[in-house]
Amino acid sequence: MASAELIQNLENTIDNIPDFPIEGIQFKDISPIFLQPQLYEEVIKDFVEFSKGKIDVVCGIESRGYLFGIAIAVALEVPFILIRKKGKLPPPFIGQIYDLEYGNSEIEMKTDQLKPGQRVLIHDDLLATGGTTEAAAKLVEKQGAIPAQFSFLIELDGLNGTEKLKKFNAEIYSILKY
Repeated sequence: MASAELIQNLENTIDNIPDFPIEGIQFKDISPIFLQPQLYEEVIKDFVEFSKGKIDVVCGIESRGYLFGIAIAVALEVPFILIRKKGKLPPPFIGQIYDLEYGNSEIEMKTDQLKPGQRVLIHDDLLATGGTTEAAAKLVEKQGAIPAQFSFLIELDGLNGTEKLKKFNAEIYSILKY
């Protein structure tokens, strides 16, 4: 969906930081996007085009999922719900544990904000292995809502994150793929 011009502008803007945070990792620093309000607005318009008329609520994964997720929700005139790291939300909330390379982690969301049957867009800045996003989708399902869409600024193709998300029968959209 993204125009070739938008993709090119993003690729020219995002900084590649070699060997960060550890050797062998090519970190994609998206912070320069926020120095260009017009580019940021173009990104939001692209995400809105993907979701318009298809969702009832946007859930953003802490913390970088908030950077675009809130603006997407505002543009679509739908609610935005926070998905946070364990221990950051007051009750009532539910949690979902997910596996990391070494050990596990947990995310949580409030139980009094999402309604059964709502179609949900789950947004984050980056899709890597898909573990966190899969956990977010399970949180949405636990409340009777439907993970209808997933959106990401960047997808790291070689890590097969979309494989974990296919079981939700939802649309998956990434502007950039590396």
